[in-house]
Amino acid sequence: MASSISAPTTAATSLTGSFTAEAFAAHLERVKHLPSWWLDRKRAAYARFAALPMPRRTDEGWRFSNLATLTLDGFHLPAAVGRDQLQHRELGVTGAGHLVFANNRLVAHQPLTTAGDRGIIFDTLQNALLQHGDLVKSHLLTQPSKLGSDKFAALHEAFLEDGAFIYVPKGVEAALPVGVFHYACGNGAAVFPHTLVIAEDNAKITVADFFRSDAGSRNFAPGLPLNQFACGGNDLYAGHGAAVTYIAMQDWSRGTLSFQFNATVARRDAKVLSLNLHAGARQARHESFSQLSAPGAHSEMLALTVAHGTQEFDQRTLQIHQAPNTSSNLLYKNALLDAAKTIFSGLIVVDPDAQKTDAYQSNRNLMLSDEAEANSLPGLEIQANDVRCTHGATSARIDREQEFYLESRGIRAAQAQELLVFGFFEEVLGKIEHQELHDILTEIIREKFKQ
Repeated sequence: MASSISAPTTAATSLTGSFTAEAFAAHLERVKHLPSWWLDRKRAAYARFAALPMPRRTDEGWRFSNLATLTLDGFHLPAAVGRDQLQHRELGVTGAGHLVFANNRLVAHQPLTTAGDRGIIFDTLQNALLQHGDLVKSHLLTQPSKLGSDKFAALHEAFLEDGAFIYVPKGVEAALPVGVFHYACGNGAAVFPHTLVIAEDNAKITVADFFRSDAGSRNFAPGLPLNQFACGGNDLYAGHGAAVTYIAMQDWSRGTLSFQFNATVARRDAKVLSLNLHAGARQARHESFSQLSAPGAHSEMLALTVAHGTQEFDQRTLQIHQAPNTSSNLLYKNALLDAAKTIFSGLIVVDPDAQKTDAYQSNRNLMLSDEAEANSLPGLEIQANDVRCTHGATSARIDREQEFYLESRGIRAAQAQELLVFGFFEEVLGKIEHQELHDILTEIIREKFKQ
């Protein structure tokens, strides 16, 4: 049963906007078949959401953000859509398993078929809650929000209906990347995507997560009210010696208000690579938290952003080193056109026992317009005395000599700019070992330049 959310009419509902107690009750009715512990967590999450204030200008975690355009009004929990109603173009890895969600519900599932994938569970979150409850309880949304969006993280937990569950047993290596597709369909749609990845000791998996508005929702003119709301998250757990590669591609409609919360836990000698491509939405906030909890753990945190028009991309990161001999590498690259705006605020925290930490953090901005704005706030908080930690940020224009070189050989100015941006991005794109995924990200970036 689809539920409709009305905009608030009294001061009592001002903290919840469209996501009223009545809307939450209707949502609980729809998921009442799920375990009682999960329903209790959802109730507690809604209580936190309803009690917490909206972000304020004095909040350090929202420094430089445009708070005037943040709103919880005007959205609704959308009706279900069938696979035949979904206007989209699949961008998946050939032959790989995939899950397709639209408006918070599963619409298609291609299971894993490769013989080497035996033992891997690739299913919906709802099925996992019913069939693998202990696993889900141990890893789903267990990391507290630390980067400023407590209210929106609580909203996500309260209204999370379904998502992807990926479990890789000890010693198993997935033969191909798996794909998860989250779609928002229709004006005013509010979606709450989630992907949970659990890789046990010495397991290996690559996950491609796509966040898109369907074709019918993409025709959006600047100046109109927001037409969609996305509040998503993922949990990545890498056991001892595991290797997890997570690649996310955010391409919501240009009228979307988007929040995304990433939480990574890496155990002894585990390696996690997380790469996020940001292309869509009018205003998008992305928070990424990486916890290195045992010796030898390594986290690679990468992001690419193509910002144009009046888009705002707000990126907040936290690298926490809790054990000795851990390492992390963060590289966020932004290309800004027109009057677009980016915000990067990152922090490396080294606990007292985390000796021999090796941590790096860099935010690089390529300014393609005089009207664009890039804000960078890298930071360190070191409590150990034998570490190597570096951080920095740069903002620069394209080298005019490079542009002239390309244009003098018959390449038009727009194409020359695109080629130079791809050269700027290749340091990150080159980290993708799977060629088809590399090509998919390249295509999404190229489409952005055509808009």
